[in-house]
Amino acid sequence: MRVQKAVNRSEPSRLRLRDLGSEALAGILQRPARSALTTVGTVLGVGTFVAVLGLTATAESQIDSRFNLLSATEVTVEDTGGARPDLVPLSFPPDADERIQRLNGVEAAGVYWNVRLPDPGVRAAPVGRQNGGEQVAVVAASPGVLAAAAPHLVQGRLYDTWHDSTGQQVAVIGSALAARLGITTLETQPAVFIDGHPFLVVGVMDDVHRKTDLLLSVTVPRSTALRLWGQPSGDRAKMLVSTRVGAAPQIAAEAPLALDPRHPESFRSVPPPDPRSLRTSVSSDLDQLFLLLSAICLVIGSIGIANTTLIAVLERTGEIGVRRALGAMGRHITAQFLTESASLGLLGGLVGTTTGVFTVLSVALARSWTPVVDPVTLTAAPAIGLVTGLAAGLYPAWRAARIQPAEALRR
Repeated sequence: MRVQKAVNRSEPSRLRLRDLGSEALAGILQRPARSALTTVGTVLGVGTFVAVLGLTATAESQIDSRFNLLSATEVTVEDTGGARPDLVPLSFPPDADERIQRLNGVEAAGVYWNVRLPDPGVRAAPVGRQNGGEQVAVVAASPGVLAAAAPHLVQGRLYDTWHDSTGQQVAVIGSALAARLGITTLETQPAVFIDGHPFLVVGVMDDVHRKTDLLLSVTVPRSTALRLWGQPSGDRAKMLVSTRVGAAPQIAAEAPLALDPRHPESFRSVPPPDPRSLRTSVSSDLDQLFLLLSAICLVIGSIGIANTTLIAVLERTGEIGVRRALGAMGRHITAQFLTESASLGLLGGLVGTTTGVFTVLSVALARSWTPVVDPVTLTAAPAIGLVTGLAAGLYPAWRAARIQPAEALRR
């Protein structure tokens, strides 16, 4: 009679993906308020990441268009004075505007300089110097400067070549300065007093396309400034040239010869900067600043997830002991807590991505910009949250896997 020995075979413990997902979800929903607060750091980090890249891309497109329309069509010609600048305070000829405007591609051009006065105060009434006045820069400019600056007038008009050629004491000011001086309307023909000389205010502007410092200055005709205060002293004169698109480099090369064929070295042309290099510089500065902020938020978020997961491990020590006693392996416990932390990170990444996109859209709509968001950013942002959650859960999951069943059940 043959006796057969029974062989006890136990199947190895397994954890299916569906069960792993359900257990992780149950662990997250066990304390929903804590789980929601845990994802805040990841939401801020990922949201900042998406918003920074989106706003940077949007700003880059605006820089491109702005440079194409304005800076790429602007040339500045500086008066160097040649070999003896101390003997030649003003190298620009009287007909400098006309000489440059004859060049093909020039839209407007004018000479300007800051007037140095013994009393820099600008007043709305003929009072003595001892009472002080608004400390405002006075700019002597030919009519071509105002044409090249392309100001937007809220009242009045710009002075023209007749005012300049006859030395009229007229002025154009910015709306903010007009408000400080108490000038509300030009119907009463108000005047400002510069160094005791009255200047009739003929125009008030609230915006310019070029040379924004004109908004904070009193602009007077060039010939009037020469008659009252003489040639420039201190800061040398410059010329502002507005060109058609694509003509600026050529105008910059031709301007010194057109102004003085015998002494072109008396002038130095400054062509418009390369928009690509400036765009790269601006976007690089923005990226470095705000991406550092997003990295800090992600670190804070990962610490929050790690802390919450570690607390969950300590609170659920008994549960872990029961699972181990029923056959759960250490890798199963590790997988469960890693799934929980990764789910929190992914949830924070998704919410942060949505928040970042909404921020980009809101800013673009408020500024009438075209929003630009790279699809790669939208794909990478949730993945960053997922990786952050996984990294934050490594240590708590390792701690949970090392808990022994007997020790856990005694607690």
